Amino acid sequence: MKKTLFVALFLCVPPAFAKFTVASKAIPGKSKIKMEQVFNGFGCTGQNVSPDLEWKGAPKETRAFAVTMYDPDAQAGNGWWHWLVFNIPASVTKLEAGAGDVKAGKLDPAAIQSRTDFNSYGYGGPCPPAGHKPHRYFIRVYALKEPLALDKDSPAATVGFNVNANKLAVAELLGTFGR
Repeated sequence: MKKTLFVALFLCVPPAFAKFTVASKAIPGKSKIKMEQVFNGFGCTGQNVSPDLEWKGAPKETRAFAVTMYDPDAQAGNGWWHWLVFNIPASVTKLEAGAGDVKAGKLDPAAIQSRTDFNSYGYGGPCPPAGHKPHRYFIRVYALKEPLALDKDSPAATVGFNVNANKLAVAELLGTFGR
């Protein structure tokens, strides 16, 4: 009787309770970011390769995804946007390493990479000032209610606002880097 009741209750749990997660071989959660992902410029000598990402468990209502990378510890006063990608089709559940290079063509054509705080399009890796304590870099995948009515020239704050206004769920990785 108890086993039957447990199975019946388990089958009645709505899919909304499924856990939305993201993983990366390059940044295996709460780890130091490798030089491969670090920016190449501003005194940093990394390779500036965006990390691979794979997500699962998005709500069934998801119509698009967005990916952001944000450093809240930047001295800009309001953090630093390192990567903003939106309108990734709902059928896409992973990005390969280097997808943040706008010239590489590794993203679905519907996806849009907007301008970062480096004043460029695509991925811009970590590069905190020398001597700072390690900064935190939050990589988030957002399941969205609908694609965003924005373009590649939309400011980072506008993209962030619209992503948050349309999110159904968020999956997150945290990497750190200091020099």
